[in-house]
Amino acid sequence: MTGIAFNDPAVMANLLAKMLWEIKAVHFNADQPYTLASGLRSPVYIDCRKLLSYPRIRSSVIDFAAATLLANAGFEAFDCVAGGETAGIPFAALLADRLGLPMIYVRKKPKGHGRNAQIEGHMPEGARVLLIEDLTTAGGSMFTFIDAVRAAGGTVDHGIALFFYDIFDEAQERFAKGGVKLHSIATWRNVLAVAREQTLFDDTTLNDVEAFLDNPFDWSGRHGGVTQLA
Repeated sequence: MTGIAFNDPAVMANLLAKMLWEIKAVHFNADQPYTLASGLRSPVYIDCRKLLSYPRIRSSVIDFAAATLLANAGFEAFDCVAGGETAGIPFAALLADRLGLPMIYVRKKPKGHGRNAQIEGHMPEGARVLLIEDLTTAGGSMFTFIDAVRAAGGTVDHGIALFFYDIFDEAQERFAKGGVKLHSIATWRNVLAVAREQTLFDDTTLNDVEAFLDNPFDWSGRHGGVTQLA
């Protein structure tokens, strides 16, 4: 485990938002909205996997994740780190290395042949597992992996998403009911703040994005998308 410089959460959030803009991982387009997997129509789209292609950035982001967890969960809170198929796997490897912990990964469903495993790697019975994803919207995919770890005998009390949408009440309810503390570094509000600060778009676009963040289902419905999450 290397030394980790602790930092203020607001500073880390701002820096991650700037990194995402710098590598062009963020897209705003209110005129031609994106359709998300949920059917939601959105003027914003983000590709956090691009973080992996930039060594200095990915190292800093893993530092941020480690600092967030050590400060808010504890120094000896976990026995291993789990990544969800597929985006969470490389981030789990990086974070496990940074924290000096074993790493496992979790399939979306059992692979259907051989041992029919859903969890790959060694996870002792009762292991305290941290689940990491690159991003989460409302937590649905994270709980696919969390439920699999729990079914296999692991304990999951914490999860971390490098980027959290933080615009759906359903997300907070899901994590609370599921008994999982969600940690994150940055949200759409941080990304929008940087876009305003650096005047990356005209006011009309920025205001339209803010309207979506304030009421995503209303915005989606007015643009031909779903008005609730499945």
